Amino acid sequence: MKKQLTHQQHLDLYYYMRLNRAVEDTMVKLFRQNKIVGGLYSSLGQEAISVGTAYALEKKDWLAPMIRNIGALLVKGVPPRDIFMQHMAKYDSPTQGKDGTSHFGDLENLHIVSPISMLGDLIPVMAGVAIAGRYLGQKIVAMTWIGDGGSSTGVFHEGLNFAATQKASFVLILENNLWAYSTPVRRQVPIENLADRAKAYGIASYVVDGNDVAEVYSTAKEAVDRARAGEGPILIEAKSFRRLGHAQHDPAEYVPKEMRAYWEARDPIERHEKFLMSEKLLDANGKKEIEEKINTLLAREREFAENSPMPPPELAEQGVYCTGDECHKIAAKWERPLAEVTPPKSSVEPVWMVEGYGKGKGAGGANAPIHFGDTPEDKVTDESKPASRAMPKTSVKKLAKAAAPKPAASRKARR
Repeated sequence: MKKQLTHQQHLDLYYYMRLNRAVEDTMVKLFRQNKIVGGLYSSLGQEAISVGTAYALEKKDWLAPMIRNIGALLVKGVPPRDIFMQHMAKYDSPTQGKDGTSHFGDLENLHIVSPISMLGDLIPVMAGVAIAGRYLGQKIVAMTWIGDGGSSTGVFHEGLNFAATQKASFVLILENNLWAYSTPVRRQVPIENLADRAKAYGIASYVVDGNDVAEVYSTAKEAVDRARAGEGPILIEAKSFRRLGHAQHDPAEYVPKEMRAYWEARDPIERHEKFLMSEKLLDANGKKEIEEKINTLLAREREFAENSPMPPPELAEQGVYCTGDECHKIAAKWERPLAEVTPPKSSVEPVWMVEGYGKGKGAGGANAPIHFGDTPEDKVTDESKPASRAMPKTSVKKLAKAAAPKPAASRKARR
C-alpha cells in the first residue's frame, strides 16, 4: 500500500515544483541576456520526477543529479543563487566559476555527487556510495537518474548488475521522456516498459506516471524504504515528456505537434494544483502566497548572483589537482565499531560452495569431475570420456615435430 501524504507534504511538493519551474524560467531570461555562459537544459514538464523522488530521501541520504534534475537540488537544500551563479560562471558559485553548467556537488553537507557528462556513469558511482555507506554503518540510500537514451549505454547495465550482485541500497530513476535528443524511444528500445530491464539483474522495479507528483513520491518512498531495509537496488521508470528540446539551441521541431499538445494538457504542476484545490488543500490565497514567496526569493537570489564578480585570472591554476589535506580532508565517517570490519571478527570461514551455482552435476546427470562444497567428486573413467575429448598418447614434442613444415622435401619435389 502506497504511503498517504500529509497536507504539508502535498504543499511541499507543489512548492518545489513551482520553484523548479521558476528557477528555470529565470535562467532562460539570463540566457537570452547573454549572462549564462554555458548550455542551458530544461526539464519543462518533468518537474514532478525530480521533486517527487528527491523528496523521498532523508537528509543523510546521497543523490547524484543529471543536468536536468534542478528540482532534486532544490529539495536537497541547494539555494537558487548557487544554481544561477554556477551557470553564469561567477566567483561565488560552488565551482568558483570553473564550470558553466550544473556540474557541482556538495559532499560534506548536502551529500550531493556532481553530475557526470558520460551518461550512465553515475550508476556505478552511486552503487559504490551505497556500498560504502553500508560498510561504514550509515544506513543510507543512494539515488541517481538516467534518461531513456542513457539506459542504452553499456555502463547502465554494468552498473546495475554490479549494484544487484552487491545488494546495494540504491534507487535508480529512469526518466522515460519519449525522446533521446531527437530519437524516439520506439526506435532505440524494442520493449514497452524500460523497467523490464531490471528483470535481467534480478531486482525489483516500478512503472509510475511521471506527471503525478504524489504517485512519484509514494513510489519512490516505498523503493527507498525497501532499499534501506536491505532488499537491494530498485529501478523506477517514470513515464513523462520533456516539452522543450535537448537544450536552448534545439527547437525540437522533430516532435509532432499533437504529441506536444497531449502532454501540455497533462502538465504536472497544473495537475497537482487542481488536485489540491479539489481536496481543499489549497485555495486562491494560499496559491498567491506561494507565488509571492517564490518571486521574492528569486528576485533576491538573482540579484546576488548578478552582483557576484567573475573569477580572477590567477584562480585558473588553483584547485586543478587535490593535494591532500590542504585541499580538503578525506576521512571516513564511521557509524559502527571498527572491530566489526577488522580481523578477527570480520573473518569468515572460506567455503567453495556458491549458493545458486548448482550442485556439481554434469550435462549427463552424473556428478561433474570438478565439484563444489560437499558434493562428492565423480571418478570419471577413460571409458566414460567421449572419444573426441580423449587426450592423445603421443608426446607433445612428437606432435610438434610431425606438424612442422619440411621445406627441403618441397624444393626437391619441385625439381
